[in-house]
Amino acid sequence: MAFSEVVADAKARGYTEPDPRDDLSGLDVARKVVILARECGLEVELEAMRVESLVPEPLRPATVSAEQYMQALPQHDADMEARAREAADAGGVIRYVGSVDVEAGEASVTLKTYPFSHPFAQLSGSDNIVVFTTERYKDRPLIVRGPGAGAAVTAAGVFVDLLQVVRSHPRA
Repeated sequence: MAFSEVVADAKARGYTEPDPRDDLSGLDVARKVVILARECGLEVELEAMRVESLVPEPLRPATVSAEQYMQALPQHDADMEARAREAADAGGVIRYVGSVDVEAGEASVTLKTYPFSHPFAQLSGSDNIVVFTTERYKDRPLIVRGPGAGAAVTAAGVFVDLLQVVRSHPRA
């Protein structure tokens, strides 16, 4: 499938934000990385993070509506196909990766090529993966993998957040 078709399909299935550029710009991943970084004790600001975007430059301005973006995206399929072919020729696939490096005090969102044997390369559909590399899990990182998008997953996340709010406020 062409990149624009993949984006349209993901949008139709409810896997993207209403404006897919929020996902493809790296902003959605960046927000999650900021939360993880702060939970790890880092003082990270979204605006200061290095975030690589998949949104073609001409389609980034706020003056371009989400509908206009979706209509114009097929014009950029060749660029995305070239990136995917380059990764495949190197024996891998491209993945959007958010990273929190506690030791270095850095957080970022970048596009990287991973070999087919890497856990990131084995994701499919709307799956997400989190890899923890710590002192204990240095040689064999801890991997958590599962669904990362869709109405049921989002509803479960909102419900957990609601429970935390209720628990953190004493009853009057």
